[in-house]
Amino acid sequence: MSRQKQAQLKKSVAAFAKSDTKASIIQLINTIPPFFLIWFLAYQSLSVSIWLTLPLLVVASGFVVRIFIIFHDCTHGSFFKNGKANRTIGTITGIITLFAFEKWKRSHAIHHATSSNLDKRGTGDVWVMTVDEYADASFWGRLGYRLYRNPIVMFGLGPFYLFLLSNRFNRKGAKRKERLNTYVINASVAAIYSLLIWAIGWQAFLMIQAPVIFMAGSAGIWLFYVQHQFEDSYFENEDEWDFVKAAVDGSSYYKLPKVMQWLTGSIGFHHVHHLSPRVPNYHLEKAHESTPPLQQATTITLFSSLKSIRFRLYDEASKSFVSFKEVKALLRKRKYGIQVNPGQSSVQEK
Repeated sequence: MSRQKQAQLKKSVAAFAKSDTKASIIQLINTIPPFFLIWFLAYQSLSVSIWLTLPLLVVASGFVVRIFIIFHDCTHGSFFKNGKANRTIGTITGIITLFAFEKWKRSHAIHHATSSNLDKRGTGDVWVMTVDEYADASFWGRLGYRLYRNPIVMFGLGPFYLFLLSNRFNRKGAKRKERLNTYVINASVAAIYSLLIWAIGWQAFLMIQAPVIFMAGSAGIWLFYVQHQFEDSYFENEDEWDFVKAAVDGSSYYKLPKVMQWLTGSIGFHHVHHLSPRVPNYHLEKAHESTPPLQQATTITLFSSLKSIRFRLYDEASKSFVSFKEVKALLRKRKYGIQVNPGQSSVQEK
């Protein structure tokens, strides 16, 4: 894509980068009160049947994901025109979703500025190693990476690490505003949780809140993972990296059923979001449908996205993700001193 076409594409999407106060307020009304209502009904259903509680917990976790998307838009300053309103609603939704607003705002901004850049990995993104990096890594380095990319660890233990550790502590060198925001959110969570435990008992509280937050966290990690970890995703070194290509070719269009699209705040239109982070979630679909070049982005479905589980390493030679099994050929070649031809995929032979 030429620079002229890239500029035109950004200009076309910029037309949707305008928050609509009425739409934002409606989204708050149809998201946050229903979540509290479903949470309360789930608690009440415990005295009736656990089989009635379980589906309510699933629905409640879906609403937590939707609340997180509102939080996410606030970190981009796209949910409201007013910066103070974004910070206020962002902090409130951060309390509900257990995310520190100012801390995540910073790391996520870095993610957008460096997404798909091989030379600037490590902040706000999923850990990705290239085939060559993995081949040169020590035993412990490989083991650590394999554990990190294991689905049980990433989607099972990941939410616990995220909510109990990562989001609860400030990063080293955080400025006063960021540190205070984390303290306020932590104190608010502690106070609200203590009040709920006093009111309904710790057993009932854990039976409702723990699975809701766990399922929402797993779903959120999955969404973040799958929309950048598809087979032919775009990755380049700094000297070749391009912001527009990183957005359109390095982010997917996750085509979800309408109910799931609603619950996930249309974040499936991830290519649009990365191209213009100031587009609020309720305008993402319109931007996609109104901009033909964006409709050429890699489209994945609920079913096809499951294949991304096996995509573990990025092969710079073939410009695609590969599995641990596929990279064994390269490791065998290196062990016996066999050279891989320049430009040839390091995992082409098995």
